[in-house]
Amino acid sequence: MQRYVRQMVFSGIGESGQQILSNSRVAIVGTGALGTVSANCLARAGVGFLRLIDKDYVERINLHRQILYTEEDADTNVPKAVAACSFLARANSDIQLEPIVAELNANNIEPLFSDIDLVLDAVDNWETRFLMNRVCRKKSLPWIYCAALGSEGMTMNFLPNEQPCLQCVVPQETIGVQPTCVTAGVLNMATGAIASIQAVEAVKILLGSPHIRQGLFVADFWTNRFKTIPFEKEDHCVICSKTFAGK
Repeated sequence: MQRYVRQMVFSGIGESGQQILSNSRVAIVGTGALGTVSANCLARAGVGFLRLIDKDYVERINLHRQILYTEEDADTNVPKAVAACSFLARANSDIQLEPIVAELNANNIEPLFSDIDLVLDAVDNWETRFLMNRVCRKKSLPWIYCAALGSEGMTMNFLPNEQPCLQCVVPQETIGVQPTCVTAGVLNMATGAIASIQAVEAVKILLGSPHIRQGLFVADFWTNRFKTIPFEKEDHCVICSKTFAGK
C-alpha cells in the first residue's frame, strides 16, 4: 500500500477507502483519448481490476491525445486495448488488467458487464452509449458518460433506481448527424481534463461518497465556461420505467 500513501492521507479516501478501491472492478469502453486518461488515473489510483474494451488498433493519428500509446505501438499496429494494458501493467503491477479486443455489442455486453461494479463510457458513438444505458439500467449498474469535441467536454453520472438514465436526458430518437473530431477537431487538453473529471467521479461512486455530482457537467476549456445542468427522471422513459425494469 506504500505507493498509495499520498492518496490515503486524503480524508476522502483513507486506508479503508484504498482497500475498497483495490477490491473494485471497472470496465472502460473505449481506449482512445478519453479512455486512456481515465484508465491511467484509475490504474495509478489502485482500482484492483480494469477491463479495457476496444476493437481498434493504434495509429499515429491517435498519438496527439491518446496517452498510453507510443510510436512503436502505431508502427507495429498493436490493438489499443492490448497496448493500454501493457503500458499500465508497467505503471502498476499490483492490479489486474484485462484487454478485450472487440466491439461492444448486444451479444457480448452482458457477459462483459456481469462481474463489474462500474462502467465508464469513452466511446465516440451514440448507438453504443444507448446500448450501455439499457444494459446498465437493467443490471442496476452505475455508469459514467463522457465526451469531448473541439475545446468542450462533458460528463454525467448515471446511477441506478431514482436517477435519470441517458434516454431521459437525450431521447434516442432525437439524435441526428453529429459533428466529430474529424470535422470539428479536438484539443488533447480538453479530453485529458474531462476524462480526469470522469475518473474522480468513478472513485467517488466506488467509495459511496456523498459528493457524487448530480447533473450534466459541461466545460469549454478554451472560453472558460463551466456549468452543471440538472435533469430529472422522465416519467415515460421506456428504459427506466417500471415495466422495463421488470422484464
